[in-house]
Amino acid sequence: MQELIKKANILVEALPYIQKLYGKTVVIKYGGNAMISDDLKNKVMEDITLLKFIGLHPILIHGGGPDISKALTQFGIQSEFVNGLRVTDEDTMRVAQMVLIGKTNKEIVSLITTKGGKAIGISGIDGRFIKCEKQSTEVNGKTVDLGYVGKIKSIDEKLIQFLSNDDYIPVIAPIGVDKDGQSYNINADTVAGAVAAALKAEKLMLLTDTPGIKSSPDADDIIYEINQKEIYNMIEAGTIAGGMIPKVKGGLDALNGGVKNVHIIDGRIPHCLLLEIFTDSGIGTMITQD
Repeated sequence: MQELIKKANILVEALPYIQKLYGKTVVIKYGGNAMISDDLKNKVMEDITLLKFIGLHPILIHGGGPDISKALTQFGIQSEFVNGLRVTDEDTMRVAQMVLIGKTNKEIVSLITTKGGKAIGISGIDGRFIKCEKQSTEVNGKTVDLGYVGKIKSIDEKLIQFLSNDDYIPVIAPIGVDKDGQSYNINADTVAGAVAAALKAEKLMLLTDTPGIKSSPDADDIIYEINQKEIYNMIEAGTIAGGMIPKVKGGLDALNGGVKNVHIIDGRIPHCLLLEIFTDSGIGTMITQD
């Protein structure tokens, strides 16, 4: 009986959050180890399907780094990263597009379907809803050519809204196109931030392989709440670096575009989405507007 009462209390704790978020859009970036473990895959898809059934509008943007790296190794192509972004030559782009759209995206759609949800897989190529241009980056003051890595110019949110409002869960592969129809690989965190901003989402949830943002690289504890200004200061100081930079920059773009809150959470924790959204304490770092 005590176990049953405990479960009832958990549902009651979630009630005000369900009421507040009913009918709202939540954009979720899915990647890292949560995509590798079959058990975690199932739990993430259960969370997303549940969100849809209780009246939220989840939008899923997925990465595919481990799958892409594995495929590149099989083809004998070496991976290189600069500032957390994969250098993408013509061969790498061909493999990335094949993996992200042809394999990873469809596997996620199929898994959501097994949970009773209705999902449709798309990429920025469909309807050209993610328009981009070539992106470069700087290292020690020098410009580095990243190849077919895209910088987002605009998001046409109508396709996503149409699917979401029609009971579907859009599952988006982070591939965009330029004005000439050339495909580009785009960091999934960046796409998630841009999509969240275009939709004026209530929340952006970034699943990572870390518990959240730490006060220093060697710190054990995480920062549970932080604002935009403090994030910029941490980037300037070098406290936030490497693969975390695209995540927080995607989050900042979302906040600047009108998203209420950005959550960086540990995707290795079972049912991490439900724990962050529907409990009083949460489990990760929440970034708020200034």
